[in-house]
Amino acid sequence: MREVVLQIPVLDTEQNIAIEVKINGKKRTLRYRVEIIGLATEETVVEDRVSLLRRIIRERDRDWELIQIGAPIRNKIPVMFRERSGDPREKILAERYQKVAG
Repeated sequence: MREVVLQIPVLDTEQNIAIEVKINGKKRTLRYRVEIIGLATEETVVEDRVSLLRRIIRERDRDWELIQIGAPIRNKIPVMFRERSGDPREKILAERYQKVAG
């Protein structure tokens, strides 16, 4: 199992989250970032929302990987990223994904 699932309360602002865990006795810090994507109005067309999310995900810092896109709340969409650990396997998976995602 690679993922740890946490319930994070509804956020109004962007958050940086650091979680310290022990894996096989070794201490490790997992870093997450939640970005709040603002929409012009609650009535924003679905296609516009999708285009906005695609652009933000495509232009993100490559040291962070997309983990979750939350449900829209009013005119905001929370998007969670996790900092890459530097494990070479993660780089290979990210490159494969980029080829498929285009």
